[in-house]
Amino acid sequence: MIGENIQHIRKKKGLSLSECAKRANISKSYLSNIERNLNQNPSVQIIGKVAMVLGVDFRTLLGTKSVEELLPENEWLDFVKELKDSGIEKEQLQEYKTVIEFVKWQNEKINKERT
Repeated sequence: MIGENIQHIRKKKGLSLSECAKRANISKSYLSNIERNLNQNPSVQIIGKVAMVLGVDFRTLLGTKSVEELLPENEWLDFVKELKDSGIEKEQLQEYKTVIEFVKWQNEKINKERT
């Protein structure tokens, strides 16, 4: 799924595979393997680089909903309180959201493989 999303957005933006890989500072063959779903477990860093080159949010490539959409209101408030109590600064939250979305994507992939 992530490979298809990357390929679709890349083509929509008019970027060749070579140009996208070059801008993301990854090999063309590696990006090609991701797009063809031969590499189904790219790192958070790689996905982040590709998202930046394509000018999209990390979640767009993963095809996931935002954390806000996944948690009911009271759970969201508890989650924010826990983060605040742990000493995480507001500026650091985007880094953590990215990791959460990546873990969610991996779990969905594992669940699909089981069915």
